[in-house]
Amino acid sequence: MTPISQGRSRTAALARAVCVLLVTGMTLTGCSEEVDPNEGTNGVGRLTAAEIQKRTLAAATSVETVRLHGSVVTSGSTYKLDMRLKPEGGIGSVTAGEQTFRLLKVDDELFLKADAEFWANGKGDKNAAEGEGEGGASDTAAAGKLAEKYVKVPAGDPSYKKFIGFADKDVLLGALLTLHGKLATDGHHEQGGVRCIRIAGDQGSGGTLDVSLEGKPYPLRLVRAGEAGTLTFSAWGSDFALEKPAQSETLDYGGQLPAS
Repeated sequence: MTPISQGRSRTAALARAVCVLLVTGMTLTGCSEEVDPNEGTNGVGRLTAAEIQKRTLAAATSVETVRLHGSVVTSGSTYKLDMRLKPEGGIGSVTAGEQTFRLLKVDDELFLKADAEFWANGKGDKNAAEGEGEGGASDTAAAGKLAEKYVKVPAGDPSYKKFIGFADKDVLLGALLTLHGKLATDGHHEQGGVRCIRIAGDQGSGGTLDVSLEGKPYPLRLVRAGEAGTLTFSAWGSDFALEKPAQSETLDYGGQLPAS
């Protein structure tokens, strides 16, 4: 009886070993094929594109501060932006063509700071720089006085209407974070070392938006529809100082700002 029992034990042990090897082999083989790209994320990658867009807009509007950097094409003109925004306003730089200027919004007041070349484009404005001069050398003198000062933009000036939105967080994000056309997810990606899920409108022709899969689902990068610019978003929730410039650093332009 003993030899038979030992034989059966060896056979059972061998069968168990074969089973373990087969199961282990199957597990190892299937591992690379079954990795969940949303494992360890905030979970928005498992949602529909419409729900992701809703979540990212809610996250963006719930936090007070953000920095956006990139380009925006509007009314046929291209503007390069580097702005920091909060509910009370924003501060940063805007480049239009070859000219760059600082933009500062505090509540409903808008200030613009630029060099002499920018203000020289306002030639013909007889009221510039506290009403001095008419054309020629006086224009140059007026531009020199305005250079590197924060010039308060009148609320009725076309420039006020054109640039106020660049420094308004709610207006800017509300306009930018809406894709056009039929929404769909467009794979998992990475922006600045952060894992993200991409959503697209009309297979990309309606714009694309990369949404963070880490922490809150903040928008990270936007490609606007119709080649209307690309923007990156960062520093969500990082506060920054925002206050009106000192009176000694402020001037009133006294007339309509340069249309250029």
